[in-house]
Amino acid sequence: MNDPVPAPSYATSAVLLVNTGTPEAPHSAAVRRFLRRFLSDPRVVELPRALWLPLLYFLVLPLRAPRSARRYRQIWQNEGSPLLLHTGRLREALERELNALRGAIRVEQAFLYSPPYVDETLEVLRHAGVRRLMVLPLYPQASGSTTGAVYDQVGRALRRWRALPELRYIPGYCAEPGYISALAASLGDHWRLHGRSGHLLMSFHGIPQSMVARGDRYADECHRTAAEFAAALDLAPRDWSLSYQSRFGANRWLTPATNQTLRELPRRGVRSVSVICPGFAADCLETLEEIALENRAAFLEAGGEHFDYVPALNERADHAAALAGLILRRTADWA
Repeated sequence: MNDPVPAPSYATSAVLLVNTGTPEAPHSAAVRRFLRRFLSDPRVVELPRALWLPLLYFLVLPLRAPRSARRYRQIWQNEGSPLLLHTGRLREALERELNALRGAIRVEQAFLYSPPYVDETLEVLRHAGVRRLMVLPLYPQASGSTTGAVYDQVGRALRRWRALPELRYIPGYCAEPGYISALAASLGDHWRLHGRSGHLLMSFHGIPQSMVARGDRYADECHRTAAEFAAALDLAPRDWSLSYQSRFGANRWLTPATNQTLRELPRRGVRSVSVICPGFAADCLETLEEIALENRAAFLEAGGEHFDYVPALNERADHAAALAGLILRRTADWA
């Protein structure tokens, strides 16, 4: 008589954190490779391929890569890319938190457009015998352009699996209490260290309005996060506002734009502002350069006097705890 097959253990369960990615070096060639992969994805740019790809290869990449490389050099750390470093530390903090609460569970990280790639990381998990897989895109506010790209790449990678895992996704967490509490705590910590500003601007990554017109719920989720965050801080409507950053191309994007908002605030009598980016789980070019440097300069040039960028949640303990709680609730039957 054959011995019974043992039930799966926590060692066969894994969590995969996925974020967008980063160049491997702050130089034009590396930035060009990253942008080529990123901007070639139909989830990111929805123009017809026959129209978009020639523009990408012969106009966008030659012009954008050197400029972006200069921007990356302003925020690059001795150890490497800020996004890579913070995501790695968050992965470690989340794994410690999950192991303390439930037991051995593996946590890996992957990027959509740079190493470690989604397909390569999933191949590692396949060889490790993972039977239960939770995929957590690090986008609190879900969009087809981000979360959708995660679904696409995970699905393509799993085509190579013969013994398929039990697969679950967390498609967003825009109003999860732990996430909102972590945002509020991070802002409170910042204000205690640097003083409270006269206005809080919540800046989210923008998307084209055409995506929203076709049914993307991203803008609604940004507004929900902002409302929950403001309520947690007991802010009056006049004390905060919402905007969208990182516009790319000639299409109409969600408004109001962050750079325009920061130029207008001094004309409304706001001389002191704190900017926080609730949609970014980890600091990156869009927060450390676009907001903390470029948009700071725009605000001060417009007559502002005090500008503070509030760092992303990164590897904060309450951030890891919030994500762990979210994962454990969605996998309670894995116990």
